[in-house]
Amino acid sequence: MNFTKTTEQSSHYEHLEQMSVFDLLTNINNEDKTVPFAVEKALPQIETLVSKIVEKMKLGGRLFYIGAGTSGRLGIVDASECPPTFGVSFDLVNGIIAGGDKAIRRAVENAEDNTKQAWIDLQENNITANDVVIGIAASGTTPYVIGGIEKCNNNNIITGCITCNEGSPLASTAQFPVVVVVGPEFVTGSSRMKAGTAQKLVLNMISTTTMIQLGKVKGNKMVDMQLSNDKLVDRGIKMIMSEISVNYEEAATLLKKNGSVRKAVDNYNK
Repeated sequence: MNFTKTTEQSSHYEHLEQMSVFDLLTNINNEDKTVPFAVEKALPQIETLVSKIVEKMKLGGRLFYIGAGTSGRLGIVDASECPPTFGVSFDLVNGIIAGGDKAIRRAVENAEDNTKQAWIDLQENNITANDVVIGIAASGTTPYVIGGIEKCNNNNIITGCITCNEGSPLASTAQFPVVVVVGPEFVTGSSRMKAGTAQKLVLNMISTTTMIQLGKVKGNKMVDMQLSNDKLVDRGIKMIMSEISVNYEEAATLLKKNGSVRKAVDNYNK
């Protein structure tokens, strides 16, 4: 397959080592500003993918991200933040990285080149046809991700992807691709920069919109969040105060008694 890998094209800037610190920062920032506009063009694709995720989750399905390197780490970050933010179980949204958990901190040699391992990793999580799998790869050519998506397709599992190259093998393999073309990186080929930012923005959209559609947000508040530290407890108390006519101390008592903002408000209103 012939396609233009824009994430690998030469930077628009030359002689970076001769730039001042301020010029480097300014030019990086100028490149970063273009990313949200690239994401905007992919909104219809994101909408279609999210609709499929919501549909499957309402049937008891789960969401899996698979990726390597930066892409894999971004999927893990998004998945790990869903339980504390939305109060969902830890196995509802899952991040899987080529090379296993040790690859979260350090690169594992050749892990991304194994075309069979992603399916093995997914099977260890008891993947079923109720689940959705999203492959994340800036280049759209990562064998680990493509191999996993192909096996999912063959097993009637809905697949999506997030990539930054038009016409890539991954975009052609996934059933519901999201392609965000950000162009060349400030440092040639350093896809942890604009491509990584684009992937993070799309992941935020996917998980947040899905959780809102599943009723995990009330008004504009995270009423199901886990109360895992003093800051979140204080936030929860103030949410209760904004919903019902009680003072801080009364709201704190209700929160402690009920264990969540949603339950505190619902039980108070009964």
